[in-house]
Amino acid sequence: MEDTYEEASKDTEVAPALIAVHPTQNSVALAIGSDLRVFDLIGGCAVSLVDDSGGSLHKDSIRAIRYGASGKLFVSAGDDKLVKIWSTESWRCISTVCSEKRVTAVAISNDGSYVCFADKFGVIWVVDMDVDVDVEGFDGNQVSANKKAASMLSHYCSIITSLEFSPDGRFFVSADRDFKIRVNVFPKKPLDGAHEIQSFALGHTEFVSCLAFVCTQEFPQGFLVSGSGDSTVRLWDISSGSLLDTCDVIEKAGPLEFKGIEEESCAAVTDLCTIPDSTLVAVAVQSLQGIILLRCDLSAQTLDVAKVVTIKGDTFIPTSLATSVSSGLLWMVTGASNLGGLESPSLARVRVISDFKETTPDVEGPTVLEDDETPGGVKLLEKLQGTVSIDEKVFSTAAEALKISMSKLLIKKQYSTERREFRKRSRNDKKLKQ
Repeated sequence: MEDTYEEASKDTEVAPALIAVHPTQNSVALAIGSDLRVFDLIGGCAVSLVDDSGGSLHKDSIRAIRYGASGKLFVSAGDDKLVKIWSTESWRCISTVCSEKRVTAVAISNDGSYVCFADKFGVIWVVDMDVDVDVEGFDGNQVSANKKAASMLSHYCSIITSLEFSPDGRFFVSADRDFKIRVNVFPKKPLDGAHEIQSFALGHTEFVSCLAFVCTQEFPQGFLVSGSGDSTVRLWDISSGSLLDTCDVIEKAGPLEFKGIEEESCAAVTDLCTIPDSTLVAVAVQSLQGIILLRCDLSAQTLDVAKVVTIKGDTFIPTSLATSVSSGLLWMVTGASNLGGLESPSLARVRVISDFKETTPDVEGPTVLEDDETPGGVKLLEKLQGTVSIDEKVFSTAAEALKISMSKLLIKKQYSTERREFRKRSRNDKKLKQ
């Protein structure tokens, strides 16, 4: 089966399944390949997406999905160079933005006024929504003319992996495959560019894969946590770019928790998600059948492993994590698209974890919910997964394929001088002078 994947991978890029949850858990969205699936948890039914542009919603793999802070906007984007902005009241696509390159990450400003996205060449673009989505007069059925994005800042030919706004909206944070985290002051007129750099957070020794903020009432401005291909999660003060603490997830959790990982090996952190009303951070790691829960002590400015939550019986290595402000549930998905040699080339499996209140090594919990305990039940699983019952063995193939795909995309290749010169001569992206 692995040989079959290698043959298929020459022509296609394997893309991970993604999950996002409405801030008040009104709905759950899942992206697998070019397919966007949404389930309405209030109505208990699948959502029919409306896109008046005609044709399929997305024509290639979706690489980023996100709800806005108020839950009124939802954004999907990916390899088809399209950024689609949806109203969650009507689930109608209210605007489509064309990108010059493939899109790798998206973010929505805290007030919903701006949508930002990053492309594969390291440029971050901004779209003005021309309306305050948080006001009561916002019409979720009104389709606006397709918008043009303005270039806001650049990481200079480095793939952007993650975008985040700070909790107070003052700062805009971007991470890339060249180990960098850049903190910019988000300008009052972002269409004119973001020229004020607050800090650089430097310390990772491999690509930075994901970002999240941890904040409490005592620390409303929050602290940044980042995950990386170097197997670490790091805690930062973004105002100064200072590294406050580093947690090596393999060293702290123990190599025995990881499938196929030998001692002194690395496993990339693939996603981070903060648990609401707590200082817990859920961490998804390659080869880990479950998640690691880190506790962030904001007073002491430290990170420690609170618990390793394993999912027994299934080959479930999460590719994406999400939670809502109100529910206290952690939603996870595993799966991938463009898997060659399988009956279904796109596979996804959804699981949910609850009971985070008392999370210590000595206390039982959190709890991995059974399928019939999952909000939305069988109907939700049928919509998001495509089917309820899936042969769990195929997810081992998916996990291995994703590991190879991430390595090819984000780990920079080392070439000899002769090889570099040959690649320069054979480039096909040089623009001819008019």
